Parts: sequence; structure tokens; C-alpha cells
Amino acid sequence: MSTTTAVAPLTVQDAEILLSVARQAAEDAGVTVSVTVLDAGGHLLAFRRDDRAVLISGETSTRKAYTALQLNSATADLVDAVQPGGLFHTLPTALDRPLLFIAGGVPVHRDGRLIGAVGVGGGAPEQDHGFAVAAVDALV
Repeated sequence: MSTTTAVAPLTVQDAEILLSVARQAAEDAGVTVSVTVLDAGGHLLAFRRDDRAVLISGETSTRKAYTALQLNSATADLVDAVQPGGLFHTLPTALDRPLLFIAGGVPVHRDGRLIGAVGVGGGAPEQDHGFAVAAVDALV
């Protein structure tokens, strides 16, 4: 007899915390960003684009979250993997949403299992990564 342990999914309330913390971290740094939160199935749970952020930052934050979710890794850790000779150099891009290998996407885990991802776009990649990490750390 096998037993499985249910892991609580990423809730809308969790998504609001992720969005709020990432946005506040960006605001504290004087950066305008877009933040996207996806659940484990890649469904949009929360999104916010600051009116002062460039329009493309919304698509960027969504693709960063999607990439972190699909590959279960922070996008900052994947940058070298897509360079010639890297693990994902030949990864097909014929997915329903192309992957984006720029820092700012971070997977969200609960009890060691992937439950979603957050993506931040609008600042420098290193800033976006820091804002996303701050948000994920707030859920712990």
C-alpha cells in the first residue's frame, strides 16, 4: 500500500503575497516592474504591471515565470544552459509560449514540490531576480 502526501497548491492568497512583495521590493529600489504569478499548471493567478513600466515588461514577466515553471529552476541559473554547448542550446522553442532565459523567473515550492512560479520584468535582470526571490522567500 502506497501513501501519498497532498501538497497544498499555490492559492490566490499566496499569489497576492508574491505579487505584493515583489512589487514592494521593486518600488523600494525605485524600479517599475510587472509581476506574474502562475500556478503549477501554468495558469495565471496574479498579474500586475505598474503604469510606468514599459509595456513589454508584462510579457517578459509572464515568460520568465513560465520558463521557471517549465524547467523548475530559476531563470538566472539557466542563462549559461542556452549558450552554444549548453544543456538547452538546442531546446525547441515550438512551445505554446516561448521560454525566456533572462534572470527574473523563480519557481515556487511547497514541501519540496513545484506549485507555481513568479516572474518579474522591468528592471535589470539581476534586480528582477532579487525581487522574485524576495517574494518567494516571503511565503516560507
